[in-house]
Amino acid sequence: MSELSEESVKAEIRGWLEEYWDPNGNLLEWRNMLVDSGWGMPQWPKEWFGRDLPMGFARVVDGEFKRVDAITVARNGAATLAGATILSHGTDMLREKFLRRSLTGEDVWCQLFSEPGNGSDLAGAMTRAERKGNKYVVNGQKVWTTSAHLADYGLLLARTDLDVPKHNGLSYFLIDMRQPGVDVVPLRQMNDHASFNQVFMTDAEVPPEYLLENEGEGWNIATTTLMHERRNADSNRRKVKPTPRDEPIFQEEAAEIKTAMAPYTWYPQRSGRVDLVLDRARETGRVSDPVVRQEVAKLMTLAKSADWLAKRARASQEQGRSPGPEGSLGKLAASEVARAANKVHTMLSGADAMLTGVDSPLGGVIAEILISTPAISIAGGTDEIQKNIVSERVLKMPKEKRFDTDRPYREVPKNILPK
Repeated sequence: MSELSEESVKAEIRGWLEEYWDPNGNLLEWRNMLVDSGWGMPQWPKEWFGRDLPMGFARVVDGEFKRVDAITVARNGAATLAGATILSHGTDMLREKFLRRSLTGEDVWCQLFSEPGNGSDLAGAMTRAERKGNKYVVNGQKVWTTSAHLADYGLLLARTDLDVPKHNGLSYFLIDMRQPGVDVVPLRQMNDHASFNQVFMTDAEVPPEYLLENEGEGWNIATTTLMHERRNADSNRRKVKPTPRDEPIFQEEAAEIKTAMAPYTWYPQRSGRVDLVLDRARETGRVSDPVVRQEVAKLMTLAKSADWLAKRARASQEQGRSPGPEGSLGKLAASEVARAANKVHTMLSGADAMLTGVDSPLGGVIAEILISTPAISIAGGTDEIQKNIVSERVLKMPKEKRFDTDRPYREVPKNILPK
């Protein structure tokens, strides 16, 4: 490519797709070809299945794929986070072993961060990984783990040192989820979904080469993963839909997406379903109520502001910037929208909003919105955590005084003492 421009990239990818894209082909074969070409993740380095293109050109490439209904690499679930994290922090051996399979969709991943007593305080993780000879032995419990029941591998944050401050004693591992000693138990939610799991690890084993970077560097790596999650994950889950075509490769894609997206079927309700508000206001006759109209206007303004924040984050990503506080700002905005939507749906439907079944508003969708929206202010880091990030990193305010960050973790008061 002599001169890099949107037009030159568009012409090259268009020519490649015309030569190689076959809707009657096999999904795995196609994705392997796509990975080899570098067009699946064009912003990645050439030596690792990319084309070294600036992030902004990924949008151009995606546009050409959509133009001809061509299927791209697997981008759902924690596999996206695994790929980005391993690319940034993994050894060449780990990149060689895992990157291709994460892009083809052959490996399913989950994220093993939160624990029963340490959700928002992620650095307080108590799961232990102890070096014993030629392996690490892991004992502990994780919770709120999406797709753990399907996962081949997990992104594990575990404590390797009790005698340093808590942030410095964490390490980041890749763990085989199919081994003995890893038990997955589903969690049934109040909205009747079971999107999350508890994961119990009892003498589970991790090879030393599955440690990312060095012992004690897990916190920094986890921060990278979380920033990618806050900026990308929810939008990806909402947008991943099968292509409505009948050729075999699209049927394979539809089956894959159905399985991968099953935990997220309630996520639109979690976000508040702002798209339903105007029609509901008309249907219920409340559209003429000035108080309701004012609350609807506030909601629509908030939703538009959140959309602009998301676009700002995407623009930052396209310019090749590392994930930053805009992910926290975006998550806070999404929480505000969900709470405002919850209020408006309650105003429009009244007590009927809590009904389920055939006689309920929209077949129980409104009730699911009301009991699901609180989750968005908790999952992926609570609103309070996001506000701390914004205050410290954007507003440069002094950090809140802590009693547990400058003493050995072993000496920090806890409900349960680590062994």
